[in-house]
Amino acid sequence: MADREAPIVAADSAPPADAPARPLRALGTPLASVIAVVATILGLLVLAWTILFVTKGRFLRHTFERIVAGQTHREVKVEGDFQLYFNPLNVKFVAEKIHIANPEWAGKGNFFEARRIDSRISTWSLITGKRRVNWLSLENGQVDLQWDKAGKRNTWTFSEEKGEPLDLPVIRRALLQGTMIRYVDPRMQIEAGIRIHTVEAKDTQFASTIRFDGGGTARGTRFTLNGALLTPNATVTGGKNQLRLHAEGVRTQVDVSGTLPGATEIEGADLHMDMRGQNLADIFLLAGIAVPDTRTYRIRSALTKAGDEWRFTGLKGRFGDSDIAGKMAVKMTRPRLLVTAQLATDTLDIVDAGPFIGYNPNTLAAKGAAGAVTQVAGTPRLLPDAKLRVDALRNFDAKVHWTVRNVRAPSLPVSNIELGLDLDNMLLKLSPLNFSMARGTVSSDITINARKQPVFTDYDIRLSPTPMGTLLAGWGVEQSGTSGTIKARVQMTGSGDSVRESLAHSNGRIAIILPRGTFWTRNVQLAELDLGTFVQKMFEKKLKEPVQINCGLIGFTVRNGVAAADPILIDTQKNVMLGRGGFSFRNESIDLAFRADAKKFSLFSAQSPVGVNGYFARPGIDVISPELVARAGVGLGLGVFASPFAAIIAFVDVGDAKAAACGPVLEGARAAAQRDTKGRPRDDVGKGTTAKSESGKRSKDERHDQRKAFRKKD
Repeated sequence: MADREAPIVAADSAPPADAPARPLRALGTPLASVIAVVATILGLLVLAWTILFVTKGRFLRHTFERIVAGQTHREVKVEGDFQLYFNPLNVKFVAEKIHIANPEWAGKGNFFEARRIDSRISTWSLITGKRRVNWLSLENGQVDLQWDKAGKRNTWTFSEEKGEPLDLPVIRRALLQGTMIRYVDPRMQIEAGIRIHTVEAKDTQFASTIRFDGGGTARGTRFTLNGALLTPNATVTGGKNQLRLHAEGVRTQVDVSGTLPGATEIEGADLHMDMRGQNLADIFLLAGIAVPDTRTYRIRSALTKAGDEWRFTGLKGRFGDSDIAGKMAVKMTRPRLLVTAQLATDTLDIVDAGPFIGYNPNTLAAKGAAGAVTQVAGTPRLLPDAKLRVDALRNFDAKVHWTVRNVRAPSLPVSNIELGLDLDNMLLKLSPLNFSMARGTVSSDITINARKQPVFTDYDIRLSPTPMGTLLAGWGVEQSGTSGTIKARVQMTGSGDSVRESLAHSNGRIAIILPRGTFWTRNVQLAELDLGTFVQKMFEKKLKEPVQINCGLIGFTVRNGVAAADPILIDTQKNVMLGRGGFSFRNESIDLAFRADAKKFSLFSAQSPVGVNGYFARPGIDVISPELVARAGVGLGLGVFASPFAAIIAFVDVGDAKAAACGPVLEGARAAAQRDTKGRPRDDVGKGTTAKSESGKRSKDERHDQRKAFRKKD
């Protein structure tokens, strides 16, 4: 133990003069250690580089096979020469008779094999993860690119959990001889084989031309393709890879030309596409995308790729007699593609609009309106029966906005169409689906649920107040003097894979409302069959006089595809028009009866119902109804046995029609809610059934006939 009483001596007291000298330790000793370590590492790296350069890394062949096999879970074998070294900074990789096996689920064969591969790989790109091959020479290569049936695994992703999209490294220059690439995607139903070979280019700006050709099938349809990629000469500054591609199949031809940043670098490419064919739906169906059929078309656009998205910009073209412009993108996502588009049409020909509800545009173009009618078991059919492509809806999602400025259609004043389409996992929404019609607006929201089988559709279609004179100008209505308007709403649901099937199994309500106004046509009184009034007007030389409409409702309740009048009630200044009966979406048959009762005394008034029968495509008017024939018989009998004047008695309308309370009419209420002006329930508007009698009850014979007519499906 130290003596606590000893004197304290300064710690920094100088050592004796004769003490031995100690080595000088500078403050920078830690820095020197770092420098020494770095120098050692650099020395080792230089030594390793020297060893690799001298030996060409041939001794690493088995190590390479073992490491790559362990990472890929595949058999890897190099049977010929092997080189792996820095030359001088980039990695040089050479392998002869190399093959990498396919995973077990892909069957026998190799994912990759080549007689010889010679490459220069950017070392810095390996560090950053952005793989770049400055030079690639591939001789007799075979590449097998496959997806499994579920679309979850592929041969180029070395993982059994999830397959990633194909992401080729950037290849600046390449020389390929006898190389074959095979691509198989069972889910997309695509199988293709492409041969690639390189020839020396004659143009001094290009070092070589990579030519390719091949073909395959897409959804069972054959296609072929060929083209070339001109690789720029390294001595020429600013050189770009020039691509030319031509493909044919499914009545379609496609040409793509432009420049690529690299031989396999499509990202940011500057390409132009020219596509033409007989039906635009053909080429989309190859990708599993459903679009309506078209007539002959041609579309041009700029084309590039950004990430996993193909972009078509500056799109312009024509289909049939209609034009289209805008932009579109297809995102290669799984399990479904995503299609987005912003489209605009200046003029849409009505024939080209037909396929959107299921009509064949070529038939419409050849036959006109008659092309919409087909014959089934000897009766005409108007509703389209084209099936919704449910299988294709499983392959993609979509968000589309399309506007149309004008519609070229005789007697159909439609313009300014706006369509918003949203498809999400087989749930298709058309909202909005709006257009202007005769200075009114039709607003629609339609949902088509293809997740259910059969497909379930919800319709909600609304017509804002629209001038009748403009809307019905093509049907003999005089615009001058017609101040009446019309508004309507259709709310229905239906199940089925086509428009016809959906409506044949529909339920809901149809209401057409006529607010107060005038309606002018020379045959209006004939339409009401008030012959006395028409004769009086004829003698006064006034063949035209507006009908003063107080209010009107043309309503139908639809049950399982059969629409029953509920009610048809139009109150005018002089008459009350009533309608009963119904029609069927199932077979498009019509069985309606209209009757106009006068509010004042009138001679020669044929009060008996006027029948409207036949089919949607061929309606008929039964002016001489059984009731009218009976009354004519009574008149004839009175004329024979009494006097000629007595015959007129059978055609006298005593003018006892009940004026309608317009409140329930303008609300579109059902028959049970209708009232007269004194608030009493009406007993002359039926009971919301297809019965044509005033009581709303069907006779046994009528019930049998309507069941046979309305329920029959041909």
